[in-house]
Amino acid sequence: GFVEILAPIIGPITDPGIRGAKQASIDYYGTQFKVMSSMILYKQMAILSLEKVFALSPNIRLEPVEAIKTRRHLVEFRQIDVEQAYADYQKMMVLAEKLVQYVCKRVKKKCKEPLIILGRKLIVPRIPFKRFSYYEAIELLKTFGFKIRLGEEIPWHLERVLSERFREPFFVINYPISARGFYYREDPEHPGILRDFDLMYPEGYGEAISGGEREHTYKRVLKRIKENGEKLKGYWWYLEMLKEGVPPSAGFGIGVERLTRWICGLKNIWDAVPFPKVPGVISP
Repeated sequence: GFVEILAPIIGPITDPGIRGAKQASIDYYGTQFKVMSSMILYKQMAILSLEKVFALSPNIRLEPVEAIKTRRHLVEFRQIDVEQAYADYQKMMVLAEKLVQYVCKRVKKKCKEPLIILGRKLIVPRIPFKRFSYYEAIELLKTFGFKIRLGEEIPWHLERVLSERFREPFFVINYPISARGFYYREDPEHPGILRDFDLMYPEGYGEAISGGEREHTYKRVLKRIKENGEKLKGYWWYLEMLKEGVPPSAGFGIGVERLTRWICGLKNIWDAVPFPKVPGVISP
């Protein structure tokens, strides 16, 4: 089974691939430390000792004010982070869909009255979920009359458009290397394509999970960091770890509030948490 670990809250660096959000920083005894936006790099460190790990990790992302319009962005949120040594992205997709299905089954069985009060007819999704490549998803959007430049991340509003066409969760897999962070592994048999995935909720709720295989060799990661225009300074500990050698791995993160929002059929994500921190809104 998976072993629970405690997630870090601050560190010299955090996930750079947070789609337009800014990182929060603190003064840590004269050194600038980042507040975690994702513990993705630390998961690779954890599997040096434990083959399968998970954590309920708090994250801070200073989203742009306009992100409030999506109804699915919070500044402060929590996600379940999972990582497994010697696993591939296909195995992680199977784990992710089983997890989502299991949660739906449990909620439907244990929370009948709250679901009735919410007016939510929760459907337990069937597995396996449908899988579409990034390029198939782009072609689908074109048939709906939308255009997107190849090589870019699918923007929020088009994720919603895609999601609205489905009644059950589905995967979008194999994003182009230009659309993702340096830590996702490039497919050696298909240069420029990553071995990664996003899980999308149906009914317009959009992205649920991001995951994939990790780049784990020093030379590859160093090259990708430089190509992405990242400064190397904060990554010194991570690069030293890679020099020593880490096992190949794969994993994912699933946002707790987004899962709650979808299961409960909520219009706004801030209704899924007792003390929401909403982009642009000053609140206790």
